[in-house]
Amino acid sequence: GSRAAQSRGKDAPFLSSFPSFFYISLYLSLYIEFQSRYPKRPSQRNTKYLPPNSPAQLRISSVSLPPSLHRPAEIMGNYRMCGCFVRKFSVIESGPPPDIADAFRKYTGGAPVMFPDQLRLFLAEHQGADDGTAGKIFAAILQKRHHLFSRHSLTLDDFYRYLFSPDLNPPTIADQVYQDMTKPLSHYFIYTGHNSYLTGNQLNSDCSDIPIIKALKRGVRVIELDIWPNSDKDEIHVLHGRTLTTPVEVLTCLRSIKEYAFVASPYPVIITLEDHLTTQLQAKVAQMIKDTFGEMLYCPDAECLEEFPSPEDLKYRIIISTKPPTEYLMGKSSTRKRSKSQKDKDSDDEIWGREAAADSTDREDGEMVKDSTHVRTSDYKRLIAIQAGKAKSGLKQALRVDCAKVKRLSLSEQKLEKAAENHGEEVIRFTQKNLLRVYPKGTRLTSSNYNPFIGWMHGAQMVAFNMQGYDKHLWTMQGMFRANGGCGYVKKPDFLLEVGPNNQVFDPSLAQQVKTILKGKLYLGEGWLLDFRHTHFDLCSPPDFFVKVGIEGVPADKAKQITNVIDDDWQPIWNEEFQFELRVPELAVLRIEVHDNDLGGNHGFAGQTYLPISELRTGIRAVPLHDRRGNKYKHTRLLMEFEFA
Repeated sequence: GSRAAQSRGKDAPFLSSFPSFFYISLYLSLYIEFQSRYPKRPSQRNTKYLPPNSPAQLRISSVSLPPSLHRPAEIMGNYRMCGCFVRKFSVIESGPPPDIADAFRKYTGGAPVMFPDQLRLFLAEHQGADDGTAGKIFAAILQKRHHLFSRHSLTLDDFYRYLFSPDLNPPTIADQVYQDMTKPLSHYFIYTGHNSYLTGNQLNSDCSDIPIIKALKRGVRVIELDIWPNSDKDEIHVLHGRTLTTPVEVLTCLRSIKEYAFVASPYPVIITLEDHLTTQLQAKVAQMIKDTFGEMLYCPDAECLEEFPSPEDLKYRIIISTKPPTEYLMGKSSTRKRSKSQKDKDSDDEIWGREAAADSTDREDGEMVKDSTHVRTSDYKRLIAIQAGKAKSGLKQALRVDCAKVKRLSLSEQKLEKAAENHGEEVIRFTQKNLLRVYPKGTRLTSSNYNPFIGWMHGAQMVAFNMQGYDKHLWTMQGMFRANGGCGYVKKPDFLLEVGPNNQVFDPSLAQQVKTILKGKLYLGEGWLLDFRHTHFDLCSPPDFFVKVGIEGVPADKAKQITNVIDDDWQPIWNEEFQFELRVPELAVLRIEVHDNDLGGNHGFAGQTYLPISELRTGIRAVPLHDRRGNKYKHTRLLMEFEFA
């Protein structure tokens, strides 16, 4: 530890000197010469899938270049450690798996090259693509592989590298909006953030506009701001109330929303305000909102909407959603005379405690007690396009559908579970016309998240997540909203919107029949050596990769398979099949995680991707992996095959 660090510090000036560089270069040259004169046999495990006379069988003495652009090659070497044993490190750029070589031979008739018509036939029969894409793909392959257009055929290696290119052969359908965007907002799942201003945990992290900017860049369409008076009661801060979080100015957040709202998507951004302000400060924030957004604001003429507009109608618009200020006047009496259902508070309300009656505030809807009955609310109220409320009089009453107006209802994750258990069909009926927002319970101090499928299965449009809580639930959320071009709006399945002849709606509690079976195969992976340090997983050896493949969805669809561990290999070959029965494929997400095996059970993270089943493309596909935050790695990918039976 410290002794080694001191040693490195003393040696640094010497190592940077010219004589030292000369001797190191001489040593490396002699080592490479020795390796070329006395080559070792390639590992059988790593070469058994390569065709005879493949370039991957040839040893080279230089470091390999990016695998997506160069032909397969093998680099082998021995490193003596501690003077008492030799540990082998190997990097073999994989050649085409047998299935790909067989497909190439099938469509070329055994010839060594493939022509455009043959590729077109392969794309149509095996990949499910239309004829119009074949010519473009063919030209793109030649340009990427050879940087010229004079060749008119593809080699097996060209064909393989095309299939292993996420740009040319992605696992999901085209990165563009394709769903009908002309239906009311209530017909869509909406990418929703919770406490969007927090940089970390819910208790003492900083508040900032930076998480808001990051969320908007990822396509999040609902931003939550908790607005509070400052200590002097004359300015407005954004912070998580009754905690140690440091505040940020509300104007800073509003300006950042304006600047980044439509970077990732043209569809509307909804700002949900958790309002804890006095009447005077409400008027002040109303003026800030108007000055900041101007014509971007959507302010309907009618006080209450009978039906929500569509995302298409609201392109490039900012929508304000909060509780109408006229209802705040009910605050004092409602806090003194609570019904039994109101006293049954969620733990997320209780954990932050309660303030004195004069400042009593409901955590979710911002119900504020006012001392004055003369309240100037017109300017503030006029900004509210989506009126919000909470289940103050019980769930059944809150879920009643009003034919004359639409609204937004907010429930904690616990209240949603209770509603789903006791009023499942009423929740479905409510969400066909109104908006339902679900938020994490307050005990999630570390900004963890919850299972979103309870909300989605019941039609909840706004399943609010902590975007800084990097776990499998957030990866599931990211996977779901990769659909529809990543625009932040995903059309709800028809079964959640349909009403039968006897006014019946979908019943989530009923057992569902298997609709389809996803069959697949995991061939191999590559790219870790380019995206990770060579000592990232193990100081003494290459990683031991395994893959978890599964389904995140409704309870009956949840499943998982784990591959074998491939020891000591930066480019593992699995060749393993998987199969999953799907009852609600419209709401299912394919889960893929790669880990480095650790005998102690603390497996190292090596990449993940979650893909919407509804947009999965059949055939052989290149599947890019992402880091914990959801950022795509530049090189790391898997080669997989998908089929629906």
